[in-house]
Amino acid sequence: MNTNTTAMNPALLNAFGAEIEAVKQRALADRGERDARYIKKLVKIHHLLTIGARLSIFASLLFLPASLFGFSIALSIASWPLFWLLFSAGSIGLGIAKILDNMEIGHNIIHGQYDWMGDPRFHSRHYDWDTNCPGDQWAHSHNYEHHTYTNILDKDRDIGYGILRMDPAQKWHPAYLANPIFATLLMLFFDMGVALHGVEIDSLRSGRKTFKDVWPELKLSLRKTAQIWGKDFILYPLLAGPLFPVVLAANVSASVIRNIWSFSIIFCGHFPDGVHSFTEASCENESRGRWYYRQLLGSANLTGGKLFHVMSGNLSHQIEHHLFPDVPAHRYAEMSVEVRQICEKYGLPYNTGPLYSQYATVWVKIFKLALPPRNTPAPQAAYSTGRSTSRSLDRLGLVHLTVLP
Repeated sequence: MNTNTTAMNPALLNAFGAEIEAVKQRALADRGERDARYIKKLVKIHHLLTIGARLSIFASLLFLPASLFGFSIALSIASWPLFWLLFSAGSIGLGIAKILDNMEIGHNIIHGQYDWMGDPRFHSRHYDWDTNCPGDQWAHSHNYEHHTYTNILDKDRDIGYGILRMDPAQKWHPAYLANPIFATLLMLFFDMGVALHGVEIDSLRSGRKTFKDVWPELKLSLRKTAQIWGKDFILYPLLAGPLFPVVLAANVSASVIRNIWSFSIIFCGHFPDGVHSFTEASCENESRGRWYYRQLLGSANLTGGKLFHVMSGNLSHQIEHHLFPDVPAHRYAEMSVEVRQICEKYGLPYNTGPLYSQYATVWVKIFKLALPPRNTPAPQAAYSTGRSTSRSLDRLGLVHLTVLP
């Protein structure tokens, strides 16, 4: 574990910030028909994929052996291979549709990336996505809290989501021995975890809030959860009659696929080796350049092709998303070229790598931080990281760097 204490050269930070801001302003000035066409096309693809996936699930029922449930489906075409083909295609297809809705469509629309269109269908205040957390709660916990206080300890509640120890500066407690178990449960039930995180359910344990304080938001979240689960786990399965369990299994599978993928992409953008965290003291009176600097060091990217980036909601470009949260995300790939050049110019680290390697370091961290620390991090550390960046940070004008084993 490395713990670093730094003081920055304001002039270089301001110059760095000005160049990053220029990248943003060029992208915003260029918004137009290309962006509108992209999001409209993606929503159409999502709708068609959802319909096709649900039809495939129901079509699979025709190929189940009649004797399996003690009645006839009126078609003598039983075939296990065809059943599993259609069932799997439907389950995976529905999972992909949920991923598109939550990540590339819902997440980005609720960020306000398409508010400029003036179309209520794509406006952050009106869009209702297919997940448990209400959009307005997400906008507060994510858009405001997380993106304002990115990786600031005790300010950014996304560090550990209130249940995990994901930074060595978090005080260890015996409950963190279950870090891997809690992480696995969060991964499998990520939709519910995000919803509970949005209502600050962890504040009950810390004593910051009472149940009476969180109940109004929790009630809205539970109502949204009932709508989503009622549709996927009751209504659609009931349409299958006695074959209710088959459709239920497909819909549960789709939700789990979405949850595992979302967890993986999000955790790889925030918690792999080399991502930094910051103290409140180090971020006081923060300039715009220093804010951009914090977003850069508090993020990590994933390499991959165009389809991979779309499926990740372009959060595979987490660095660019933290720098430019209100810019249409499909532009991040082209913006990343300029951002990386600027980082190279100023000698700043640009954390990127394939999914498998970033994900591996996330799980190493989950297991490692479950154990009591051998060294206690300095409480006034400006940031902590899993690997040293002393050479590049010194070029930025950092006057003090302390590395602990």
